[in-house]
Amino acid sequence: MRSSRFRLILTSLWLWSLSLLPILLQAAEYQPLPPAPRAGLTQDWLIYDEVRNRLVLYLSDYHAPTRAYYQWLSIRPGKAQPITFTARPNLSLFIDNRLVFTAHAPASYTVDLAKLLPKGSTAGPHLLCIWQPDGPPNLSSFVNAVPTVAPQVGKPSSPLLAANPRPRGHQGQNVFVGFLLLIGLCYGSLRASYQPGFARIYQLEGLWGKGSTEQDFLIKPTLTWLNLGLVLLFALSFALLLVAIHTNIQNIVILRQLFDVAESAIVVRVLLYTALVAGFVLGKYLFLELMGYIFDVAELVTIQYREFIRTILFIGLVLPIVMLLYLGLNQRLPETVLWVSNGVVSLLLIGTLIRVARTLHHKTSLLNLHLFSYLCATEVIPLIILLKLIVFTY
Repeated sequence: MRSSRFRLILTSLWLWSLSLLPILLQAAEYQPLPPAPRAGLTQDWLIYDEVRNRLVLYLSDYHAPTRAYYQWLSIRPGKAQPITFTARPNLSLFIDNRLVFTAHAPASYTVDLAKLLPKGSTAGPHLLCIWQPDGPPNLSSFVNAVPTVAPQVGKPSSPLLAANPRPRGHQGQNVFVGFLLLIGLCYGSLRASYQPGFARIYQLEGLWGKGSTEQDFLIKPTLTWLNLGLVLLFALSFALLLVAIHTNIQNIVILRQLFDVAESAIVVRVLLYTALVAGFVLGKYLFLELMGYIFDVAELVTIQYREFIRTILFIGLVLPIVMLLYLGLNQRLPETVLWVSNGVVSLLLIGTLIRVARTLHHKTSLLNLHLFSYLCATEVIPLIILLKLIVFTY
């Protein structure tokens, strides 16, 4: 009798402990604390984890780039908290899941988060979200700005400027002007020192004709001091366009991981892109030698590379003109400047392909499937990649 009563008590305790097990497990479950809101921007961004339905810390070396990034900030209405950033078209800012700002043109912006708070917001933590519909935004450009000085008594202030932030001029305009002056002086010095060779490259009749001038260039040595200097000037002109207008280049994951250059280091970025462009132009000869050996058309490599050099140097004269348009019209017509730049870059790449194909076709017919495959491997595929990186992603 006692044993049965003891068994009944043990059974009741066991069932009671099973009923309390979910409560105990829930109490023991790890609950991460929300991040403490900060008074200003940092580079510690959060991304949305759909699987766990929460925000996690974004690690550039671990997570793939995404389109939306979050950050908890402590914002107080009436207390200025300006930030500055470089935006591509359609970049949007959200505060507490409410749209508060959209960039309509590629430029650098300065906005006050306190003035962008939705109506009825109180002081405390607020969730800031930046979203770029066509690719990852430029996170490194989002930094805290110096608060603007309050207007003096008696001087009216413009409420439109506070409500609708407008793009300010690029902070590197003086740098761009200095590089353009250097490019002009170098072109003038090379023209005065190497006048025959300079005229042989920059002559419209020789570029599209079949005269002796064209054949003379194709039999001259490729790596001369004149050509090397002109390639460096072309690389510098192209680098200015990439830094000033085609800012999406710095969002390439591989480039950002290999060369992590700050947004404000304009001179360093110009020199970096100059080295990359010059390395691409000069290194293409090794690529052509390799592909010529694979396709057994080594006799076409020298002519193809000389035509490639001549075409990019000729069309490269237009690049400084585009930079002048950027400095003069970017404040009023930013989209027009972008379209002109994209058109010139497309002309440079596509025109080079057409000229190289025309020259090779005069040497040997490209109707041969073997030679056509060689042209696709050395010119068409690199053309598509460059158009995608520079033109179509912007």
